[in-house]
Amino acid sequence: MPNPNTSCKLCGKRFYAKPNWLRKGVGKYCSRNCQFESQKKGEIVDCYNCGGKTWKTPKDFKRSKSGRHFCSRICMLSQLNTKCGPDHPNWKGGKYVEYKKMMKQNKKAICKRCKKTDKRILLVHHLDGNRANNHLHNLAWLCYNCHHLAHNYN
Repeated sequence: MPNPNTSCKLCGKRFYAKPNWLRKGVGKYCSRNCQFESQKKGEIVDCYNCGGKTWKTPKDFKRSKSGRHFCSRICMLSQLNTKCGPDHPNWKGGKYVEYKKMMKQNKKAICKRCKKTDKRILLVHHLDGNRANNHLHNLAWLCYNCHHLAHNYN
């Protein structure tokens, strides 16, 4: 018959376990806290952004595509939002560069074909079709309709 005074598997503290618990293989831990701590799987890792400590489970390690772990959603978003402009992997060279250029030059915002003046519907059109050529002589204001016609029906 096993000794009813046994030691906890986790913390080593001596405690009394009922003999029938020991026969069933149940009396291994001194408290529910020790039992809970022993059942935890995972490890403590450093936050990629702030360097703080955080607990991650094996499921978290499996889910992470980049291998980076964060202590909170706020920490993750602040890390992701630091990249902007040419440093960002999705940078396309500035989508609205030509629009800003036209506004700075004080070129009147009027559709070249139908003469509409509503700025909400005006787009900048590249006359030669080359989106990389942002010289002022190559740019013209067109409304959505005229812009569609220019690209599809000349």
